[in-house]
Amino acid sequence: MSRRIYLAVALMLFACGSHAETKDTVRLEAATSDKEAVLWSHLDEMVNAEAAHLNGVLGVAILDLKTGRQILLHPDEVFPQASSIKIAVLAELYRQEQDSRRGVTGLARLSDRYVVNAVDLVQDSDVLGGLTPGVSLLTNRDLASIMVAVSDNSATNVLIDRLGMDNIVKLTASFGLPHTQLKRKMMDLKAAASGRENISTPREMMTLLKLLVEGKVVESPLNDDFFKVLSTHKDSWLPRNLPAGVKIANKPGELEGVRADSGVVFLKNRSYVISIMTTYLTSERAGEEAISRISAEAYDLLDKLDRASELGRVISPSNGGIR
Repeated sequence: MSRRIYLAVALMLFACGSHAETKDTVRLEAATSDKEAVLWSHLDEMVNAEAAHLNGVLGVAILDLKTGRQILLHPDEVFPQASSIKIAVLAELYRQEQDSRRGVTGLARLSDRYVVNAVDLVQDSDVLGGLTPGVSLLTNRDLASIMVAVSDNSATNVLIDRLGMDNIVKLTASFGLPHTQLKRKMMDLKAAASGRENISTPREMMTLLKLLVEGKVVESPLNDDFFKVLSTHKDSWLPRNLPAGVKIANKPGELEGVRADSGVVFLKNRSYVISIMTTYLTSERAGEEAISRISAEAYDLLDKLDRASELGRVISPSNGGIR
């Protein structure tokens, strides 16, 4: 066989082998996708079963940040947010800090001092309500931490005044979130009675958190600090049935007949956004339990995918023996 013919045959065999390998790779990817689709369908069925069982209205948006796969139930229905709207307040605080560092004047800074004033105090202010008027040890960042950790309404209202309610509304509108609106301060019962409610939808709150994770609202390193504050430990329903030590940045909200909780669960390779909202609840506890069960089911799925091989073999860190 001449050298030219030998080279031609070798190239053909190589091409055939590469083509076969490509086909095998595509086949494996398809099989992996099919398996994951089965798991996601189980989660979807569970969410719908919770909605059918709940005496109220349930909205859900879950987003796998790695693949973009979603679970959506009534994603565009508008729900009252209660304290969950404080995610938008926190985002605007960090946006103003970022713009201030870039030379824009007249904006709120994380380091701005606050003197406790009795005039600012409203109901459900467990921290500020216990401080001595005239104390000036707090900063805006401190107020934000108190707002997130114990949902202190006075701290929230001070931040809203300092940031400007219109600026918070403009922030969410600028990212194409028209139904995520801060319409009143905390415990403004007159505004609430007139129909002005702080609102969002599962999809919009999911989108806002996705944009925050991606650094499109606030860039690092400020973005890292934003999530440090939002991750402050709190009594809430998304993490209630999750393993200890799981990092979750979330903010729950509660009103009569309403329970909501939105956040980001950080995993090694499969972090996800989850937003669950309920309204018209006959039992608030039932709403809380539904949020916790859906959250636990979502975690079980994403944690499993995070630790599994393409074939579904899961090796836990504590598994020392492999057979």
